[in-house]
Parts: sequence; C-alpha cells; structure tokens
Amino acid sequence: MKNLRNIFLTVAILLLTMIANGKVRVPHFFSDNMVLQRDMPVKIWGYAGKNEPVAVSLNGSVQKTTAGKDGKWSVELPAMTYGGPYQVRIDGRDNSIILDNVLIGDVWLCSGQSNMEFNLNGDLTAQEAIQNSANSNIRLLTIPKTIQTRECDNTEETTWMVCDPSTSANFSAVGYFFGKKLQEELRIPVGLINSSWGGTDIETWTSWEASMNNSEYAPFKGQTLENAIGYTSSDVERFKQALENDPALDAKWYDLSTKVKGWKKMQVPQAWNGDLENEDGIIWFRKEIELPADADGSAGTIQLGAIDDEDITWINGQQVGSMGLWIANRNYSITPGILKAGKNIIMVRVKDTGSTGGMFGVAEQLYFEVNGTRYPLAGEWDYKPSVLSSSFGFKAYGSGPNSFASLLYNGMIHPLVGYGIRGVIWYQGENNSGEAYRYRSLFPNMITDWRKQWGYEFPFLWVQLASFMALDDQPKDSEWAELREAQNMTLSLPKTGQAVITDIGEAFDIHPRNKKDVGLRLAHTAMNVAYQKDVLPSGPVFEEMKRDGNRMILSFSGTGEGLSTLDKNKYGYVNGFAIAGDDQKFVWAKAYLHNNQVVVFSDEVQRPVAVRYGWANNPVEINLVNSDGLLASPFRTDTWKGITEGK
Repeated sequence: MKNLRNIFLTVAILLLTMIANGKVRVPHFFSDNMVLQRDMPVKIWGYAGKNEPVAVSLNGSVQKTTAGKDGKWSVELPAMTYGGPYQVRIDGRDNSIILDNVLIGDVWLCSGQSNMEFNLNGDLTAQEAIQNSANSNIRLLTIPKTIQTRECDNTEETTWMVCDPSTSANFSAVGYFFGKKLQEELRIPVGLINSSWGGTDIETWTSWEASMNNSEYAPFKGQTLENAIGYTSSDVERFKQALENDPALDAKWYDLSTKVKGWKKMQVPQAWNGDLENEDGIIWFRKEIELPADADGSAGTIQLGAIDDEDITWINGQQVGSMGLWIANRNYSITPGILKAGKNIIMVRVKDTGSTGGMFGVAEQLYFEVNGTRYPLAGEWDYKPSVLSSSFGFKAYGSGPNSFASLLYNGMIHPLVGYGIRGVIWYQGENNSGEAYRYRSLFPNMITDWRKQWGYEFPFLWVQLASFMALDDQPKDSEWAELREAQNMTLSLPKTGQAVITDIGEAFDIHPRNKKDVGLRLAHTAMNVAYQKDVLPSGPVFEEMKRDGNRMILSFSGTGEGLSTLDKNKYGYVNGFAIAGDDQKFVWAKAYLHNNQVVVFSDEVQRPVAVRYGWANNPVEINLVNSDGLLASPFRTDTWKGITEGK
C-alpha cells in the first residue's frame, strides 16, 4: 500500500510540474490522421500551464485562448467543408504540437458490445476485405477499454490510423463495412471511432447523471458513483495488475510436479455460484480422467463448451490451447505424445474480467475424443481461486464493466464529448435480453443522454438482435423477441434507424460472422436518416390489422413499390407467423401476400384475435421484405404480458 501511495504521489507531482512548466497538451484522440466533423464548428481542447496563452490554427483559421487556473483550454474553429489533408498547429508558451494528415469529413461513433467489437479479420469475407481495404479517405480510431469511476477528460493512449490492410484487420468489422459504404456513396472522408466492449450491459454506457432516470440507480441520487459503489479507479487498476500477474502461473499450478492444496468441488458446466457468484478474477479448474491403453500417445481433441472470458488449458502439464475472449465453444487439438494410458489431468485456468464467469454450455459439449471414442467431461471438477475481486474491495458489486452504471461511459464515451460526430451506430442488447421490458426505457434513456452530452440531436442507428439459439418446434415466449420489440419502440425517437438482420444470425454462435451485410444495412439506413436520400429507411412496418372471418388482414407502411418475400416465391407465401384466439395460445399460421397486404390464418383458430411475426429467439426463416429488399422486423399485435415484464 505504501508503494502504491508513492506511485500516486509521483504521478501527481509530474502532472503539477507539466502544468507549471506550461507544456501544451491535447487528449490522445487529437492526433495525426484524424478526421474532424465537417459543416459544424470544430472544437479542440487540451491542457497547458495556468493562464498560458494557446493558439490553434487549421486550414487558414486561427483561434487564440488562455488556459484557466486548472490548466484547461479550448477553442472553437469555424465550420468547414470536407477536404484535406490539412495540418493542425497548437502553440503554447514553450512548445508546439503539429498534427499532420488531418481530414475534414464525417465522423461516426461505433459502440456497443461484442458484435460491434468483432474484428474485420473474423468476417466471412475477411481475406478479400482486408486485402482491398486501403483507402486514405477512411480513418480509424479505437478507444482502449477502461473502467473508470469518474468522468475522464482523456482516453487511454490511442491514435488515429489511415485505413489499410495493416490497420483494418483489427478494427470493428461492422464499423469498417459501414464506413466503406458511406465513403463510396458520399465521396467524402469518413472517420470511424470504435468504442465497444464485449458482453456489456447498456447501463454501463450511460452517464451517472442519466442513470438517475433508472429505478435501479435512482436511490443513489445525490451521491457520486464512487460513494455509491464503494471503490475507485485506483482499486480497479490494482485488480487489473493482479489479473495480469497471476501468482498461480508463477507457481506453475499446471505442472504435474506442483503440489497445490485447498481445492474445492464444483459441477461443470455452470456459472460461478455460491461464494463465487459476485466474483471476478481467476479460478483454476482440474479434472482427472482415466483413458484406456490404446490412448497412450494418441492424438485427440478436447471440447470445453463456452468459457467466460478467457482460458488457458493444459493436459498433463502441456498447454493445448487458449482463447482470449468469450467464444461459444472451445475446441482444442491434442498433439500426439501428450495423452497417457491411465490417469490424465486436465487443468483449465479461467479468467473473468467482468459480469458472470464460468465454464458454460451444455454437458454434451464437454468431452475428450480419442481414437473415435468420446469421454464425457461434464460433472464434478476441482477448483481453486488464485485472484478474486473481493480481495480488492469489490465485495458488493464486483469489478467488471457491468458492475455498476457508467463505468464505461466515464472513460470510453465522456472523453469524446465535444468531438464533432455525424452520428452513432450501436450494436448491443444481447446482454440485456433478460430485462427486455426495462430496455424499453434503458435504451432511449441512453440515446437521449448522449445527445444531451454532445448538445445536439445527431442520428442514432442500431442493429436489431440477430437470430440465435435453436429453432422452436412450437410458438412460445422469447426474451430475445421482447428485446427486439424494445428496440422497435425506440424508433419513436427522432433521427433513429434500425438494421434488421434476423436472416443472417447463427443458431449456435452469438457472433454471426457475416458482418458485411450488417454494415451495409446500417449504411442504407443512414442514407435516409442521416443524409435524407430517397431510399427506404427500413423494412415494412406493421400498421393495422383487421379480421375477416378466421383470417387476419395486415397492412404495412414502408413497402416502397410493394411487399415481397426474400426468396421471391411465386405463391407469395410468408414464413414466421403465429396466430391465437382469446385463449392466448399461439399456433403456427399460414400467410400469403394479397393486394399488398398479408393474410394470416390457421384452421386451428376459428376466431383469431392476435398475430405474431418472427416472435422467437431464432426467427431466421422470416422472409417479408419491401421493394428495397429490407426485412420486416419481428413484431406482435397483442399487448399480453411478456416474460421479462416485472423483472
């Protein structure tokens, strides 16, 4: 603790010295290669000595100011049309900053959870897309991940990069394809800022001020976030250092010769529970398995299901695999010479940096396979923690990004407030599916919050949840359907748009690899919402339903030149409808197009009162589109209580 205080004291002295010496500085996101927003005043800010004069020049315009007593300064340059490259020069008393290769164009903020974070190198078209990604009119900025308990003026260290194969591969795939399409259509520079974190809730992206509109956090009104949560960013940093320096790795727990005491028992697969339920950190798992004589020295595979977040896996002291993020299924090859006849020891080091940790999946996904025989691994495992968040003061809420509201907003969004943006694209919601009814207010609250922070009503576009999980044999309630409904409801806010992607989900992978079409659909929506082009903003939108005997006649807006089906079948058959009477029991329905309407019926329901379309976790088969080929969103005509209402 004494050393930690000394570190903080040294940092504080350095900061005071920099201010006293008058070194002009700017946040990391003001850098070479940046894109500044066209057609609106350009705000640039930074730090200098107390009362130090500062001058900023760009494209023939010069603005002067004086730093305040706190060393902060800002200038506002006049609005400029697109163009460049330019140079930004910032002059202080004792030093100057030169930012080269700066463009004026449109800047879009790309945010959300893992499907926005998903890199271009994981896309189905990755090889071709990366190879052809060189474009000096597209610039990329990735905001480093950070948890902060106070609003920050700066991000962690980062810089803008010119888009090319060396920089695009590890950038957001959705963001890249979106920006590429905009640049092709508009012929102006495009800047993309990726600020996303996989597996995160919407609450952590919302400011502390706006979180008071959330009933969960309203009781903390009048308190700072740090008072409410009971720890600070310095505590988080100490925990992060412990995660990076696992003492069990140094002690070689994975080595068969290492004697480790104090193991407990846990059933696998499952999330950490009991005493570990609110813990983040590192837990080691161990299991012994007996193999027959013919397995000795054989090659094989080990499948471990889903692990949150990271793992390193050893067999008999030999590392066989590791993955650094949440993946639906771990599947590692075992090279010849590792396995033995008789007892074999599996060791899995699981690191969870936030939210719920554990080895998930279903029992059937955990097994050895050797010489064509599968050996089940589900059941009782030994476990022992090496790093736990409770040891660093995170006893009530944990230390991860979802532990409390605003923890990601503070360090990954708030520093950018004031940096001109054309709009936002957002891909998130999977993590909030269990509270879909509350998402009806959580989502518009965050959008309104961000617009308030920036001071203007920028366009906000999002991706509706993709299809996921097994197909339903019969119609039933669905958390994911209710989350999509909450997303639909948020379209009531002005300057919003949505990309429907139920046709490109993957049943057993929450991260569908077709990100190209996601980006293109967002760009199509942007053409209408942000750029007022004469295109349809979305697929058909349900407007009205009338009953005709045992049939329901549905009318839609947003049809363009008329309704159609994705497969263009000549019968006009529409998939994905269910119908119910007063008993609220839904059955699959037949549906077809007639006079630019949809007729829905079932011989099992003689007096229908409600219809649902695509109301499932995985409505991949739905096919109703408009003349632009855009899918209709899943919807329902009833208002019966859903399964997330009241949660």
